[in-house]
Amino acid sequence: GRRTQLLKGLPATSTVEENAAAGVSVYTFNVTVSPLSSEGVAVLPIIVNSNPLAEAFDIESKGDLEYRVVTTGNPVLDYETMPKSFDLHIFVEDTTGRTDLNILTVQVTDKNERPVFRGNMAIQTVTIYVLEGTSPECIYRVDAADPENAELKYSLLPASVPFLVLESGAIFSTKEFDYEKDPHCYFLNITVTDPDGLNSTKTVNINIININDERPYFTTKQRIYRIPEEQSPGTIVANITAKDPDDEDSSSRLFYSIQSSNIYFSINPSTGVLQVTGRIDRDALPLRLHPNISVIVQVEDSPSGGHASEMEITIIIDDINDNPPECNPSTFRREANENITAGTFLLDLRNYCKDIDVDPSNNRFNFAGLSGFGSNNFALESTVPGRLVMTESIDLENPANLGVEVYSLTVRVQDIAYPNYSGKYPFYTSFDIFLCYIIYIYIRIKPVNEFFPVFSNLSYEFNVPEITKVGSSIGRVNARDKDWPPSVITYSIVAGGGTRDYTNIFWISPTKGHVKILARLDYETTQKHILTVQASDQEKTATASVTVNVLEVNDEEPVCSPNFYSFQIPVSLAVGTNINGFRIECQDRDSDPRSFRYFINEGNVNNHFTFSPRAGSNTSWLILASRFDYESGLDTNWIYRLRVYITDDNLLSARDKATHLIKTGTVTLSIRVIPNPTTVIATTPGFTVVTKRENLYSESAWYVPFVITLGSLLLLGLLGYLGFLLATWVRTCCPPTGKADSTPLIHFTFCLSSQTMTKLNTVFDGEARDPVTGKMYEFNTQSGTRRWKKSSEPLQPAPAVQVTSSATDDGGQGTDRAEAPSKKEPSKKRKEPTAETKPATKPSSGQSETPGQDGLRLQKQKKESEDGGLSSPAPQGKY
Repeated sequence: GRRTQLLKGLPATSTVEENAAAGVSVYTFNVTVSPLSSEGVAVLPIIVNSNPLAEAFDIESKGDLEYRVVTTGNPVLDYETMPKSFDLHIFVEDTTGRTDLNILTVQVTDKNERPVFRGNMAIQTVTIYVLEGTSPECIYRVDAADPENAELKYSLLPASVPFLVLESGAIFSTKEFDYEKDPHCYFLNITVTDPDGLNSTKTVNINIININDERPYFTTKQRIYRIPEEQSPGTIVANITAKDPDDEDSSSRLFYSIQSSNIYFSINPSTGVLQVTGRIDRDALPLRLHPNISVIVQVEDSPSGGHASEMEITIIIDDINDNPPECNPSTFRREANENITAGTFLLDLRNYCKDIDVDPSNNRFNFAGLSGFGSNNFALESTVPGRLVMTESIDLENPANLGVEVYSLTVRVQDIAYPNYSGKYPFYTSFDIFLCYIIYIYIRIKPVNEFFPVFSNLSYEFNVPEITKVGSSIGRVNARDKDWPPSVITYSIVAGGGTRDYTNIFWISPTKGHVKILARLDYETTQKHILTVQASDQEKTATASVTVNVLEVNDEEPVCSPNFYSFQIPVSLAVGTNINGFRIECQDRDSDPRSFRYFINEGNVNNHFTFSPRAGSNTSWLILASRFDYESGLDTNWIYRLRVYITDDNLLSARDKATHLIKTGTVTLSIRVIPNPTTVIATTPGFTVVTKRENLYSESAWYVPFVITLGSLLLLGLLGYLGFLLATWVRTCCPPTGKADSTPLIHFTFCLSSQTMTKLNTVFDGEARDPVTGKMYEFNTQSGTRRWKKSSEPLQPAPAVQVTSSATDDGGQGTDRAEAPSKKEPSKKRKEPTAETKPATKPSSGQSETPGQDGLRLQKQKKESEDGGLSSPAPQGKY
């Protein structure tokens, strides 16, 4: 109800052209206020709403409550793209609070506009780059549009440029550009026009891009250069220059290189300076034959893949005198015999020396300056340079030349031409303006063997004890000759020095002359050796006689026979008796028979045995020195093993015995004491002697088994023949009896064994009573064999019984047993008890067991029941 029309002229409709600038008046209206409103408008007219919404319009005051609607230019009104009508709602309020709201309709009217460039041309000046050499083609397309969508036309200025634009806006080049000939830049004004003649113009810049399409070319005209050899590295030979047409407006950026394989030169890749990099030796191959060096130089306008040009240049190498004369070898060694005649030619240096300079004027030289130790004996010929000859002969044995064998000479080989590079070679010596070379010559005067070796003595005599150790030196011979230098003398034994057993007993040192023995000397075999010793200086020889006297030394042991013996003696043997008639006989190859001395060193318990005589004879008998005493217990051994020593020192004084060599021989004796029958010793009625025979075979004595075998066969044949004769005789003399006496008279038994066991039929010729059992027993008075007496058997007569002893040396100990051949008695007689060998029992108290298992073991014998044997075992004991 309070609403009052305050806006005069509204609502209303108005128009405005498109693209109107900011501030263009669209419509003007007034505002009326109430008289009560003294202060006018409280809220100025404003656009509170726009349909469509936009900020393209605004309200400005013109004064006295008059207002107008104007364009803001933001956005610019466009008929073609924006709405063509806008409804603007305008609101106003006065100070009394009255308001009014009306609509102003603004219609946008169309207007012909200029064409508009689009794309890059709309915002900037377009620059187009065209490579030279590119064929005519479209280089750019112009994009423009007309706001009214009218058809547009394109044109360009100036018309003289080699470009054209089509109605479609495409810009074409009309030629192939050459950067080196055509302008490098073009400015084109492109104009686009609509049908009403409105147009727009933009500028297009076209730049022609230079490409590498031209070959560089050399500006250096010289092709041949000449330099001397041996130029130092870095020496400039030539300065090669070139240009590139592509770089007419700027300095060319070119790259230089050497295409041919070359070890002498190099080129700076940037500047083209050709310089020496390696040693150029005109005198060495291949330059010695071809002194011209061809170098192909290439210039390129790009490090890789560019255009290039090549040029061949020739460098001629000139020879200089840079080589002194040289000799190969530089050291010469020659030999000349002493006493060679003067004027003898020794060496021609021309065959070994040369100057390798190519130019003949640089390779001439001569020989001069012969000097050095002994140079007065030599000279260089004046007529023929380089020939060395001897001026006088040399005798090494001459005291003036004694000790001089090698002469050291020096010769100067001198270059005649002027040396351009003196001092370049430190091993050369510069004399004035000449380059020279020093060679060395060593001449050895070869000795001539003029003299024979001479021994210091015509003969030598050495005295050597026969016990001298093998390998010992027994003397020395010495020989010299007068040749200088002294010849090396070698010694040898050419005759003598041998025996039947040894080919060489002596040896002589080939260089020192020491004589040594290779085998033991034996005075008893050979007392003197005569040698012939030769001294040789490889060409001439001399001999001397050497006599070696062998000095006798007591080095032989006494050898006695027998050296081992075993026998038995009764316990009751009288003192002073020669035991079983035993004696020993001794021999010594280097001692007098009176020098023997006998003593028992081992086994003589209680000193029962001795030898007589004890010294001064080569024969001595074994004597019982004291009786045996077993009852009191003084003696306990029944077997004595005596070790007898025989020395050859009887004739020496006590002082000489301490200093002289003494030899000792040994004899081993085994003595078994046979107890009396009354001695309480366990025994058996029989005993057995075991003989052990052992043959020792030596390979050197191959004939021994052959002789033994042959002799055995002959002996068996003889025994067989005798047995046959005996049997024939018995049959002839004794007719055969009845069956009751059919036992053969003779039995032949052959037994081959390492041990022979023989049973003896012992004859018992004595009787005694056993003190323990009280029974009677029989015994043999010679051997002491016992048995229990048979009640029906008379006492037998006592024939002599012989016991043969044999010895076997087994490790220094022997075993003695009695041998009793077994004899079969006639059937009428009663059989004797058999002996069985059993281990010995322990001796009873008061008796000592005889040590050693090789003593006789007692045999236990039982009486057969049919013969009335003993009821208790017989006493046992050891013999």
